[in-house]
Amino acid sequence: MGRGGGGGRGGCSSGDMDEPLTPAGRFFLQPEMQQVINCAIGFQNPIDVPAVKDEITRTLLRYHPRMSCLLVRDKKGREHWRPAPEVDLDKHIILVPEEEDEEEETNGGGGDGVGEGEGENERYVNDYVAALTVSTPMCTEKPLWEVHVLPPRRRSCVLRLHHALGDGVSLMSLFLACCERADDPARPVTIPGAGGGAGRGTRTHPVTGLRPAGVAWRALLVAWYTLLYVVDMLMHSLGSKDDKNPITGGPGVELWPRRMVTTSFSLDDLKAVKRAAKATINDVLVGIVSYGLARYFELKSPKGRSKDLRVTGLAMVNTRQSPGLQEISSMMAKGSKSRWGNQFGFILLPIYLKKNFCDPLEYVTRAKSMLDRKKLSLEAHFSYAGGALIMSLLGPKLLCLRRIL
Repeated sequence: MGRGGGGGRGGCSSGDMDEPLTPAGRFFLQPEMQQVINCAIGFQNPIDVPAVKDEITRTLLRYHPRMSCLLVRDKKGREHWRPAPEVDLDKHIILVPEEEDEEEETNGGGGDGVGEGEGENERYVNDYVAALTVSTPMCTEKPLWEVHVLPPRRRSCVLRLHHALGDGVSLMSLFLACCERADDPARPVTIPGAGGGAGRGTRTHPVTGLRPAGVAWRALLVAWYTLLYVVDMLMHSLGSKDDKNPITGGPGVELWPRRMVTTSFSLDDLKAVKRAAKATINDVLVGIVSYGLARYFELKSPKGRSKDLRVTGLAMVNTRQSPGLQEISSMMAKGSKSRWGNQFGFILLPIYLKKNFCDPLEYVTRAKSMLDRKKLSLEAHFSYAGGALIMSLLGPKLLCLRRIL
């Protein structure tokens, strides 16, 4: 009870089967980083813990060997993955006591109505995840993942996975491998619009159908925007900073208490704005963030701001050749164009903040214009390749000294 297999490689305690971490994995393990992914999942029914253990043994430990590996360091301090003799699921599946739930309800109160109950439940989960973000680092005496099962009436759990195991695309693909379709459990789970069928995992080339002059012009734009944005990224890493603003942190900001608040948007509303601005959903979301920050800064400065503020965001970009989510078996196969692991770069997003309010749709159109230029550049690929090169040649300490933001 409570013990899962070691991915078919149990019983090996020597270093013969150790595998070195990728440069990105080593980077996320540095004390200055310690990136942990916290994912909250809600369910319709109370969570059946024994069934969860059986499913983890059947899928999670079976499909991904890293989920049953320990993090070890050699004599030179370099990190490696080592297969664990066994995986004790009781140490990975953490049951949150009912007492903590009752104490939270006493302190924060709860609603009587259905809507109020749902809001109170959402606040509880948000506060729990916020507390995890400033908790102690994950224990390296066991594989670097946990499942926190919240009290039964919450019908929620929180997955904690160290970023060294993989990026969001990898972990979402692994999560889908643990699910079944409601209409046909025998068929694999797919994301609408993400693939399935002969065309899955393919991308229409942006220069297809262009004349030679158009191809040359596009190549010049790619070269120009790549140079422009790479220089901007280097300037940020060398000391260029944003203007001081109401959300600017201070010394030790990584240890400050966290507050997590969630909201929801109507997909129909997002699509309506998308059509009006001839943009994408991502363009609309960036515009919403820009407009929200502008309004927040105005509220924090009742007398008005004397100038426009320079604020820069950061966005992660999947650098795999095959876009979107892929089947876990194809990601683990050798020679795959969508390999498992941390394969992403980042781009800087200058947030548009005017000192005087304007048409909210203008924030979306400006976000679209900026993101269209970003899509023409190789900024994300440069950040991924550059980071891997620095990690391999100079080590993680130097990379951690120069934070981009």
